[in-house]
Amino acid sequence: MNHKTNKRSNFELIKAVSSDKTAWRITHRRNRLAEEIRDKMKSISKELVGASAVPIILSVLKNGDSYGYKIVQRVKELTNGEIAWKEASIYPVLKKLENADMIKSYWKVEENKRPRKYYTILSEGKKQLKQNMHEWNLVYSVFNSLWKVES
Repeated sequence: MNHKTNKRSNFELIKAVSSDKTAWRITHRRNRLAEEIRDKMKSISKELVGASAVPIILSVLKNGDSYGYKIVQRVKELTNGEIAWKEASIYPVLKKLENADMIKSYWKVEENKRPRKYYTILSEGKKQLKQNMHEWNLVYSVFNSLWKVES
């Protein structure tokens, strides 16, 4: 084998290996994107979760005072895990509701447990919840009518 042939063979080998790596990367990326799309199709859209956060939180609090983590767990339980808020994502919404005088927070210390910030619904929150219930029932009835026609 002469020097030119050896260089060409090495080049072709490197090219083939490089091509295999590129093909693997493309396939791996395509598979990962497909998996992400399937996961998103299984879960509820961020927009819908965001739009429903206030009425869901107010509804949970209407049933009794609660703290952030417990609210997140209650929603997860009620939806069989289909709405799984990250605990940190609920606090800006709670703060917004508190600033709007819809809820009030207070600290509660139970024996042998760390202090927890509890939230309670106020009269403005109950009014807002009533309005939200009307709005969501209206949207539900529209979809219900439209989907019956399509069936």
